[in-house]
Amino acid sequence: MIIDLLKNAELYKNLDEKICKALDYLALQDFTKIESGRYDIDGDNIYAMVQRYETKPQEEKVWEAHRRYIDVQYVASGIESMGYAHVDNFSETQAYSDETDYCLLTGSGDYVTVSAGMFVIFFPEDAHNPCQQYESSSQIVKVVVKVLATNN
Repeated sequence: MIIDLLKNAELYKNLDEKICKALDYLALQDFTKIESGRYDIDGDNIYAMVQRYETKPQEEKVWEAHRRYIDVQYVASGIESMGYAHVDNFSETQAYSDETDYCLLTGSGDYVTVSAGMFVIFFPEDAHNPCQQYESSSQIVKVVVKVLATNN
């Protein structure tokens, strides 16, 4: 997992060409003025999902993980708490689906506070629990850029 301000994105450009494209895309948009929905950057290799929602208490959210995609989650507006931990520390409560690249997990981890202008990169080994309220419920505008981790 990586967490930082988008203004520091240059530090991570050598990680992967696709992650570089994702960070460049995030830097060029004002997502508070863009409709919610999916936006293709490079077809199914890299695409963005603009989301608007209200954060929820930790007990109302579940842990998740992906295998094929890396999540680059960018908070454009608001503040939320995001959980993270290594997937080996969890048990599946909903089996992984190759079709949705998604499984649900039970376990516990640590939390970080992510405010407007910050991004978090969750790799396939990172279980995560986003959309959590920080102190109180908050309206969020977030972009999740899905970056294909492999060429499967």
